[in-house]
Amino acid sequence: MNYVSFGTADVKVSEMCLGTMMFGERCDQKRSSEIMRAALDGGVNFFDTASAYCRGRTEEIVGRGIKEYRDQIFLASKVAGVDAKRIAESIDESLTRLGTDYLDLYQIHWPRKGMRVGEMMEALDKVVQSGKARFVGCSNYPAWVLERSNGYARLHGLARMVSHQLSYNLLERGVEVEVLPMAKTENIAVMVYRPIAMGILAGKYIPGQPIPEDSRARTDERIVKWLDSYGEGVLRLKAFAEDRGVSMFDVSVGWVRSSPAVTCPIIGVSSLSQLEKSFKTFDFTLSSDERAEVSSFFDTEVKEVSGGNYGPLRRNLDLVAE
Repeated sequence: MNYVSFGTADVKVSEMCLGTMMFGERCDQKRSSEIMRAALDGGVNFFDTASAYCRGRTEEIVGRGIKEYRDQIFLASKVAGVDAKRIAESIDESLTRLGTDYLDLYQIHWPRKGMRVGEMMEALDKVVQSGKARFVGCSNYPAWVLERSNGYARLHGLARMVSHQLSYNLLERGVEVEVLPMAKTENIAVMVYRPIAMGILAGKYIPGQPIPEDSRARTDERIVKWLDSYGEGVLRLKAFAEDRGVSMFDVSVGWVRSSPAVTCPIIGVSSLSQLEKSFKTFDFTLSSDERAEVSSFFDTEVKEVSGGNYGPLRRNLDLVAE
């Protein structure tokens, strides 16, 4: 397992971040604990969870699972709220459920309409100053909201957000516009969730074949819509992977990893066999030419209706010198 710098934070984390959203939903305590122990043994030292997952049960499962090796884990969780009161309450609730005195990373889960940036950043700074979290970050922010938040923190000497958690894959590429370029320029660590688009980009669903009875596609309409829209691309991705003797999973995760703006993908698993498969995918890399070829399979790049140069500028990762 490779280790990478986590933005401006003076820490190294594993290139794979273990996602825990399925703990408590598809995995009981025993299986979840087995997965976490095996992940650590395989070199994964970065676990991500959230207070909203299974209404707090996931945090409880994670806490019990890592109790014996908490000090070896870079542990991240999220607060479902943006006001000072909720931030202060939620950190204590999360620490209790996780059975720990501190988080390594405490993140705002979603921005909300009318949020008070100053109040939020001051509340997050108090969490850091109290020792309840080492660093703070965010998830699902527009670029300007993150910069506004860190601008306030810089102006008032508060803890800044060091990370940004985003959905990014071959189908969902909106963050390439300004969000990823800003993160790269400001050295914000980027954690990518949904790198295989809920299984579509890993070959779980093949166009023209029946959808498995027990699959997520039975309840999530996005999967069926994406298959209808991008079925041809899925088949081309499948052929590309087969030509190289690797899996669609390897190629799709490799595509995400090959972005200079991405720090690490978040990989959620519900079995030890899936975890082993995840370990192997980090041995596969795409060249820049291969990345461009794979990108061409899906007509998902954000385009400017007016044409011209402005659209490409908003996706350029190298406009500002480091």
